[in-house]
Amino acid sequence: MKQRMAHTCYRVKNLEESLEFYQKAFDFKLTRLRDFPEHKFTLAFLTLPDDNYSLELTYNYDHRAYTIGDGYGHIAIAVEDVEALHAKHVSLGYNVTELKGLPGTAPSYYFIIDPDGYKIEVIRYR
Repeated sequence: MKQRMAHTCYRVKNLEESLEFYQKAFDFKLTRLRDFPEHKFTLAFLTLPDDNYSLELTYNYDHRAYTIGDGYGHIAIAVEDVEALHAKHVSLGYNVTELKGLPGTAPSYYFIIDPDGYKIEVIRYR
């Protein structure tokens, strides 16, 4: 049986703000938008260029900010030029860490925080 990852879902408090962040910070493209006004929620699916895996942003109408559980860690996005994207994120004023490396290795990753407080690890594409 063939299996593959399909998407990751984040619940967001402000869909427009989250869409702007992911599109501006990472060049995500909005690939599908499904609104269900009778049930008071909207689903937005974002995909990186040349990738099939999606990030689903779920917006529940009139919901306050969500609490991120202590078991949640992060998603990771691999990029070719981690230094250049880090510099872009810093210049845009996003909440980012310094470039880091695992013990005994050169810096190869950093974290950025989205508008809802979700962590994204940005790692060097290998």
